[in-house]
Amino acid sequence: MKNYLGLVKYLSPYKQKIVLYFACILFSIIFSVVSIAMLFPFLQIIFNNDNLILNPPKLEFTSAFFINTLQYYLSQIIIHHDKEYALGLVCVFIICAILLKNASMYLSYYILGPIRNGMVIQIKNKLYDKILSLPIGYFSEQRKGDLMSRMTNDMGELEIAIVNTLEGLIKDPVTVLFYLGTLVFLSPQLSLILLVLLPLAGFIIGRISRSLKKQSNTAAEKNADSLSIIEETLSGMRVIKAFTAEKFVQNKFLKINDELFHLKNKMNFKRDLASPASEVMGIIVLCVILWFGGRLILENKSFGLNGAAFIMYIAIFSQIINPSKSLSTSFYNMQRGTAALRRIEEIINTTNVIFDLPEAKQLDDFKHSIEFKNVTFAYSDGVILNSINLVIEKGKTVALVGSSGAGKSTLADLIPRFHDVTAGELLIDGVNIKNYTLESIRNQIGVVTQDPILFNDSIANNLLLGKQQASQQEMEDAAKVANAYQFILQKENGFQSNIGDRGSKLSGGERQRLTIARALLKNPPILILDEATSSLDTESERLVQDAINKMMKNRTSIVIAHRLSTIRHADEIIVLQKGNIVERGNHEQLLALGGLYYKLIEMQEVK
Repeated sequence: MKNYLGLVKYLSPYKQKIVLYFACILFSIIFSVVSIAMLFPFLQIIFNNDNLILNPPKLEFTSAFFINTLQYYLSQIIIHHDKEYALGLVCVFIICAILLKNASMYLSYYILGPIRNGMVIQIKNKLYDKILSLPIGYFSEQRKGDLMSRMTNDMGELEIAIVNTLEGLIKDPVTVLFYLGTLVFLSPQLSLILLVLLPLAGFIIGRISRSLKKQSNTAAEKNADSLSIIEETLSGMRVIKAFTAEKFVQNKFLKINDELFHLKNKMNFKRDLASPASEVMGIIVLCVILWFGGRLILENKSFGLNGAAFIMYIAIFSQIINPSKSLSTSFYNMQRGTAALRRIEEIINTTNVIFDLPEAKQLDDFKHSIEFKNVTFAYSDGVILNSINLVIEKGKTVALVGSSGAGKSTLADLIPRFHDVTAGELLIDGVNIKNYTLESIRNQIGVVTQDPILFNDSIANNLLLGKQQASQQEMEDAAKVANAYQFILQKENGFQSNIGDRGSKLSGGERQRLTIARALLKNPPILILDEATSSLDTESERLVQDAINKMMKNRTSIVIAHRLSTIRHADEIIVLQKGNIVERGNHEQLLALGGLYYKLIEMQEVK
């Protein structure tokens, strides 16, 4: 049962609705039992003149007293009216009971719907909020396909599990227990057989389902692999076609899908076995009771259980079979649901190492400097930055250069707290960056990356990421400074034109100028530029570089440079190698040193 507590805890906001759901279920069961309980004693009286009861039975808490009381009142109706009148009254009574039963059942479903949907939305929102709050480093270690699988397929499994949890923990157990209670009341002796046989049947069904949760985990992982391949195929279609690798990726996809096919078949075989297995077990138990109870009545050893009561007993027991089948199916789906919940909660319960301290304050304005004081940053597999000491004064431009893997991007990522330092301190205006709120730090920073990150939306909405409340005039001004205004006007719908997936409807230069316009609209005092021109053609590079030069005016800029020609006028150039600062100075000073920077310049032939 502890496996289901993860699901049950999400029910807490719906306590009142669950109580109403329980009440509706209870009423539906009561009316069902009443409709059965009334039928057999009444029919025995109506079709047998010798069974009329003229005197009220003596009060006692037995099934015989209950049946005899019903028969006494029906006998009075027959005596004062006739049998046709009594039969009609029985029919009306049973119809009313069935109507009330189904009305109660419908109300239970009416109450269940918002609970189920509310829980799904609650968990989905919680998962999405967590994904948004996790640091950048988390996503470099995870596959996008796996994250998408958890948010789609696992959420679908969870929705089914929520319904089955409510039914498996409330509806079906209450139904079975109520019917069992009625059976014990009718005949404690016969019910002893149930207390032996039903747990045995439950044990057999439980043995069948034991491996289902493990298989559900494996299936979810295979499904995530499938989604990852689809995502990689869509994003890498140009490369796949260029290298005629269609067959290669197809075989990879087919292999995963074939494994998933066989695994899901095994799971479905076990799940689908639940209902017939429950029914077979129920019929076996019914036949045992029929044989044993029938013998008792035939031999007059039934301890007050007459023929009518025995028929009623069998009829009520037959009503246990369907909820028992449903209970076993619910149990299977709950197993699958707990496996899905475990995968979802792996993300929800991930420790977020980058967070606001309780006493964190607002960084309202960047005034003086950014300072790296003995900063070290390391992943589990090695040191990326080692004892970095660097001061970036307000209004200055600092360029970071070095070979790939030297730590340039990591150093820049520390400023907006995409990562936190492993050792040392990073200070803004003399205050440790951890003492500011994340939001207020990032409000002071604009980022333009080498790979333009745009969304499948309009140009305007992509720009508004920089400043959600910006006016049309502000967007136009930012676009003009970024040399993007003219190409935007040439689009059919101007600023409302959709740019496609990742800006696929725009050229490389247009995409980059749009990201610059987005950063300009935010108007931050600090800029981080991750070589925004390295992948552009000459004309686009000129337009983008011109936009960058305009954007950098009167701002503090950290420029990650691959094309060294773009950083000649930087106030300071920091040369990194294997996580260490090996040279620093302006362009002329570093050329005079004749060191690593000189060699990098020489290789690019821009001296």
